[in-house]
Amino acid sequence: MLRDHAVQEVCVLGRDYWEGPGAAHRRVIYKGVGYSDDDIRSKPHIGIANTFSEASPAHAHLRLLADAVKQGVWQAGGIPFEFGVPSTCGNIAIGSEDLKYELAGRDVVAMSIEFVSKVHAFDGLVMLSSCDNIVPGQMLAAARLDIPSIIVTGGPMFPGYHKGKRILTPDINVSVLSDVTPAEFAEMEDVACPGYGACGVMGTANTMQILSEVLGLSLPGTATIPATVAARIRAARESGRAAVRLAKGQVTPTAILTRGALLNAAIVDLAIGGSTNAVLHLIALANELGLSLSLEDFDRLSKDVPCICAVRPSGPYSVVDLHFAGGVPAVMKVLESMLDTSVVGVSGRPLRDLLAGVEVSPSPVLRTLEDPVTPDSGLTVLRGNLAPDGAIIRTSGVPEEMKKFTGPAKVFDGDAAALEAIESGGVKPGDVVVVRYEGCKGSPGMKEIMLSTDALVARGLDRSVGLITDGRFSGFNHGPIVGHISPEAFEGGPIALVRDGDIITVDVREGRVDVAVSEEELKARRSAWKRPAPKVTKGMLALYAATCRPAHEGGAMQLW
Repeated sequence: MLRDHAVQEVCVLGRDYWEGPGAAHRRVIYKGVGYSDDDIRSKPHIGIANTFSEASPAHAHLRLLADAVKQGVWQAGGIPFEFGVPSTCGNIAIGSEDLKYELAGRDVVAMSIEFVSKVHAFDGLVMLSSCDNIVPGQMLAAARLDIPSIIVTGGPMFPGYHKGKRILTPDINVSVLSDVTPAEFAEMEDVACPGYGACGVMGTANTMQILSEVLGLSLPGTATIPATVAARIRAARESGRAAVRLAKGQVTPTAILTRGALLNAAIVDLAIGGSTNAVLHLIALANELGLSLSLEDFDRLSKDVPCICAVRPSGPYSVVDLHFAGGVPAVMKVLESMLDTSVVGVSGRPLRDLLAGVEVSPSPVLRTLEDPVTPDSGLTVLRGNLAPDGAIIRTSGVPEEMKKFTGPAKVFDGDAAALEAIESGGVKPGDVVVVRYEGCKGSPGMKEIMLSTDALVARGLDRSVGLITDGRFSGFNHGPIVGHISPEAFEGGPIALVRDGDIITVDVREGRVDVAVSEEELKARRSAWKRPAPKVTKGMLALYAATCRPAHEGGAMQLW
């Protein structure tokens, strides 16, 4: 609760911090940017962490949303302080080694917000974001700072249309490697990204926006509001008002982000066929909170949670379609019997009360537990002699005939080398592509393996060729592809010991990924293995590699 002061609406740090001659150096700075004496002394100071960027349609509209947030803060009796936080769009870096910066950027976002919020002693935070690693970076910041916080997400992009056919951003990634004519490709390029918002599939960006709402860090019903509709502006304004309420009541993230909330998020991620990256982000968040969440939890839950959401890549629909089918409240209503409904988010109401008024209409986009998109969970945890500490596969995107596959290994030290082999015909149906030294420390940064996976799809090999890697995948990716293999190759994990021609089996039903090599032979190979020299020796990636946890522990910079 707020400290007892003569003035009811005071800053959380108290009047002493802002009053008297000893605080003049603080007041004068804020007066210099236009705030009044009464604002500074008597109102909650709310930081507005805005990841606005003109380099991404998912973030280019956040300036408008930030204005609405600030209106809400003023309306509720607070004063807003907007500041900038870096953001990127990973699509720009696809095809380059610089894509490896993306996951490390999650920690940069968290530290940027931590830095500004600590120096300026904000009483509360509103954080605006949309994209893959930016939303989870803000989650980490909320957990680390533990000051009243709320996340305003940017929402999904509407689909584009080409010759009467719906087109989404990932279609471009595949089409560039296929036989589309240059003229047709140019037409598709013009409409695939028709405006503001996160790419409209169940990629990492939309998955994490949805999970922000599930965790209780965003207002109910807001995650899937399309980026360009007026309801999103109203939601941003209401979030500003809510931030002041949270600050006055000293409702902090640790009161919201309980183990029950984390498990709810894991269940929803499994049910919507969410991005495999969400596993990293939720485990990293749990570590930041000092709570328990592991691959074992995902493994246990996945046995009971079917995929109920037919949004690409698990079905033909977009996240905008999911919104008009009821959005996150409808998803959670379908899953209500599995969830901890005692949790309370930024709305201040228990989940059970929020769901009491939710009605779900039959929809091909959002199915029921009795009639799911697939009885399998959206994600499956794999283990075996190739992944003693675990691996992840997006089950809902795997063709039925590839849920168990066996084949000879084609081994590549990096995504680019695998792409070259696929394009030159060096990978045949029945092969298992092994892409290694792309893990947290080996890449470093655990790069998304997109070149080779998109090439397999474009060449029609995604139903006959498997791929395993210690790297990760874009939320766009689908097919018989196994990621997050841990321990990674750079740490001497078994994937480092695989040789061309070794027989690899992936069995999704049994949760296994194995190589048919005896333990004695693996031991001999391990004795001969030498760790390669680090690819990066300075800058943020070197710092990331030196301080990150392994993939099965979230891959965040938390080993200080």
